Amino acid sequence: MAERQTNRFLANRLAAAGLKPQSHFGQNFLIDLNLVDLIARSAGLTKQDVVLEVGTGVGSLTTRLADQAAAVVSVEIDQHLFRLASAELADCDNVALLQCDALQNKHTLRPELMQAVRQRLAATNGGRFLLVANLPYNVATPIISNLLHENPMPDVMVVTIQKEMADRLIAHPGTKDYGALSVWVQTLGRAEIVRELSPTVFWPRPKVHSAIVKIDTSQQQRAEIADLKYFHETLRALFFHRRKYLRSVVISATKSYLSKSVVDQTLEQLSLDRESRVEQLDAAEISRLIEALRQAKLATADQAV
Repeated sequence: MAERQTNRFLANRLAAAGLKPQSHFGQNFLIDLNLVDLIARSAGLTKQDVVLEVGTGVGSLTTRLADQAAAVVSVEIDQHLFRLASAELADCDNVALLQCDALQNKHTLRPELMQAVRQRLAATNGGRFLLVANLPYNVATPIISNLLHENPMPDVMVVTIQKEMADRLIAHPGTKDYGALSVWVQTLGRAEIVRELSPTVFWPRPKVHSAIVKIDTSQQQRAEIADLKYFHETLRALFFHRRKYLRSVVISATKSYLSKSVVDQTLEQLSLDRESRVEQLDAAEISRLIEALRQAKLATADQAV
């Protein structure tokens, strides 16, 4: 199947198995095998690397990853596609197929995924961990966002996602696409669009354009964040009312533990205009602001003891 993936071939192959694409699972199969090859090639895999793939589909990308990596952990939510992919990948002894939802909930990956990844990383000699996947549109944001919390965090992510989401990952301050996800990704690494994709390269055709995106993460940048959980929660809170003035959104985000006077003092110390907007600040400025708020929180707690 991996060598003959046209829309007609896929339609006939799935029909023969009594299957059809399920829109609620975000199933859009990439039918241009040159693009499947591009996804795998963009990851720059070595025989020491361990790959997580979310959305096995019929296994076209999986077989390529298996040829180039030490091990592949691939998860498929659809039990029918899982059985089909299991048959197609039966000879790939370095592929572990999991049949489950990749997400335990919106903010948490299913534990089995990372357990499987860690087990295979332990068997390699300093191999990297990568996410390489044609991500289902409906889970792309939480998959990428949650993996940045994980230990280990992927060294590289190469994913096919909606073009709209790709634009958010690389957006600059002051633009309509710039938001909490932009800052979250850019604080922990660097994102670039490898290739834009039209709906015609998928079956069934989605109603939106897509893009292959590569994210190179930085363990050093992540280590510089003192409290990752606090950082992410505060970041999302700051962008909840992105059009309001900076002072107002900071007060709203920290109202349970900081007074308005402390907020004013913190903004003044950072030389931030209280009447600017958070969407005008770059990732480095937002990082400094969140760390200053964390320090103010700790100081306030110490004074209360």
